[in-house]
Amino acid sequence: MTISRREAISAAGLAAVGLPELSAINPAAAQAERVIRYGISMADIPQTTGQPDRGAGAYQFTGYTLYDPLVAWEMNVSDRPGKLVPGLATSWETNPVDRTKWIFKLREGVKFHDGSAFDADAVIWNFEKVLNPQAPHFDQRQAAQVRPRLPSVASWRKVDAMTVEVTTRAVDSIFPYQMLWFLISSPAQYEKVGRSWERFAFEPSGTGPFRLGRLVPRERAELVKNRDYWDPRRMAKADRIVLVVAPEDTTRTNALITNQVDFIETPSPDLVPRLRQSGARIIENVTPHVWNYHLSLLEGSPWRDKRLRQALNLAINRDEVVALMNGLAKPAVGVVDPTSPWFGNPTFRITHDPDRARRLVQEAGFSRANPLRSKFLVPTGGSGQMLSMPINEYCQAAFREIGIEISFVPVELEVSYTCWRQGAAGDIARTNGTTANNVAYVTSDPLYALIRFFHSNQISPRGVNWSHFRDAEVDALIDRATGTFDDAEVDRLMAQVHQKVVDEALLVFVVHDTNPHVAARGVRNYVQAQHWFQDLTTLE
Repeated sequence: MTISRREAISAAGLAAVGLPELSAINPAAAQAERVIRYGISMADIPQTTGQPDRGAGAYQFTGYTLYDPLVAWEMNVSDRPGKLVPGLATSWETNPVDRTKWIFKLREGVKFHDGSAFDADAVIWNFEKVLNPQAPHFDQRQAAQVRPRLPSVASWRKVDAMTVEVTTRAVDSIFPYQMLWFLISSPAQYEKVGRSWERFAFEPSGTGPFRLGRLVPRERAELVKNRDYWDPRRMAKADRIVLVVAPEDTTRTNALITNQVDFIETPSPDLVPRLRQSGARIIENVTPHVWNYHLSLLEGSPWRDKRLRQALNLAINRDEVVALMNGLAKPAVGVVDPTSPWFGNPTFRITHDPDRARRLVQEAGFSRANPLRSKFLVPTGGSGQMLSMPINEYCQAAFREIGIEISFVPVELEVSYTCWRQGAAGDIARTNGTTANNVAYVTSDPLYALIRFFHSNQISPRGVNWSHFRDAEVDALIDRATGTFDDAEVDRLMAQVHQKVVDEALLVFVVHDTNPHVAARGVRNYVQAQHWFQDLTTLE
C-alpha cells in the first residue's frame, strides 16, 4: 500500500499491541513510498551476515532478500512446484570424466551492494568463510547454519575469474539442491568494516534485491529496494519492507486486523474468522513441510522399541490437530505427502487407533497405570513451527491416554535447531535428558526430505541424522540414488527409503503446514511458492 514513511511506521499503533516501537525511518524525507510492514513469527531478526539462522523460514527474511545463491529456486510460481534455476551461476554441470567435480560458470557484471565486483574469488572466500575453520575470516555462527546443509562438499577451487569447481565427497547427482542454501556475501565489505562480523551484521553487503537500511536486534529490520539489482525480473515491487518481530500469534494477528502491520505469517487460528470479516486475504499453498518428532535410537532410549514408536503415531488424531489449526494444516502420514513420488507404499498405516496403541504399549511393559516416562525438547514457537506449544500439548495429552507420559523441555527455536544439529548424543540432549526433538522442516527435495536424516553418514557433525539411525539397506538405496543421474530412478529409490522410514515408524508424524500468510486489503500482490523459500520481491 502507498503510504507516507510516518504512516508506515506508526509507533503508537505498534506499541498498542505489544510490538516493538518503530521510530521514523527518515523524518526528513516526506515523499511517499511503497512500504510493507511484515509481522514475522520469530523472536529475533535472523542473522544478516550471509547465512541466516532460525531455519529455512528465515531465508525469506535475511537470506534471499540481501543475498543470492549460485543455484536459485524458482519462487515466482504458485500453481506448481518450483525448480532449480540459475542464480549467481549461469550454469552448473559435472565433469564427464569425474562426476565428483562440478563446474559453476559465474554471472558477469554483478556488483555487491558496496560496489565491489562478484567473481570467483568472492565465491572461494565464502566457501572458506563457512567450511574452513583455519581461514582468518571463518565465522562459526554462519558455519553452524550452513555446514550441515552442504554435507557433500569436499573441496573447492578457482578455475578462472568467473569459474569455480566444487568437488563432492562422492558422486552426488542431487548436489545442486545443497547450493540453494549457500549465500554469497561481500569480501570487500568485510574488509571495510574492519574484518568484524559483528559490524558486518549492521552493514551487510550482498548482491540481493534489497539492502539493509536499519537493524534493531529483537525488534525490526528495514529492507530497502536495491535499484541496481542485477535481475530485472526479480526487482522488488515495494520500496521498503519493515520486518517486525512478533512471535506471539494473537498479537501478530491483531496487529494486522488493527492496521498496524500489512502482512503476517502464521495467523492465530482462533482469529481466522475475524481476519476474513476484516477483508484480509488468507494465502495458503501446497507446502513440502512436515511437523514431527525425531526419536532417539541411542542405546538406552525407549524408542528403540518399534512398538512404542508405532504407538506414538497411532495415538494422535491428526484431524483434531488440523481443527486446532482452524484448517491451516494437513494430516501427515509420512515425511512427505502421499502425492509425492517419494511416498512409496508403506505397510504401516498411520491412523488414529488409540486401542491398538495401548495394546502396543502394554506389550512393551507399560500402561496408563504404569506409564513410560520420558522428556521431549520442544521449541516455543518460530517460523515453520505453527502453533508449537498448543500442538505439542495436544500430542502430550494423546500420549498420556495410551500410557506414555511425556514432559517437555521448552526452548527458543534456535536452541532447538542447535540440538538438532548436535544429534541425540549432543550436549543439549544429554544435559536435558531428552529422547526426542520436535523440529518442523522443508521436504522439497530428496536431500532435505530423507537423505540427511536416514543415511548413517549424516550423523552429526556431517548432517542431521538426529536419531543416530543406521541401516545398511537404507544406506545402499540412498547411495544408489545419489549415484544416478536418472530422475525417475532417484524417485523410485527414494520411495523405497520412505517406505522403510514409515514402516519402522522412525519419526512421529503429525501434520504438514500450509504455510499460511495474511495480507491486508492494501497489499495487492504476493506469490506464495510451493516451498519454504518465499520471495518478498513479489510483495506490493
